[in-house]
Amino acid sequence: MIEEKDGEKTRHIAKPRQKYDEADRKKIEKRYKEKTLLVCGIGPDEFNRVSACESAKGIWDCLKTSHEGTKKVKESKIDMLTSLNEYFKMKEGETINEMFTKLSCITNELRNLGEPISMSKQVRKVLRILPKS
Repeated sequence: MIEEKDGEKTRHIAKPRQKYDEADRKKIEKRYKEKTLLVCGIGPDEFNRVSACESAKGIWDCLKTSHEGTKKVKESKIDMLTSLNEYFKMKEGETINEMFTKLSCITNELRNLGEPISMSKQVRKVLRILPKS
């Protein structure tokens, strides 16, 4: 991009390919690699969501919003998962393995949303909810 100042206005004009230097080529190559890495790591449904994005930052922001939601949605998810974790109990007839898998899903989702639960708290939780038998 070339910046042209016209009085107080600044407008960006695309630089013709003939005027690209080595630094321009490296920037273009880096941007292409960034986009390729992001696009190669997603499935077809997610690709349809981000296909219109022009930059790696745009793709990343779109994916982040679609998976985490907005800040308010993220906070609501954290509140809901924290509540599920606090009131989690082992159901009658449930095996320890099944119970631990369910609890792990909750703690993993919290960790992914930026609210990790320490391993010692997880262990204490499991020991508290185990049946006396």
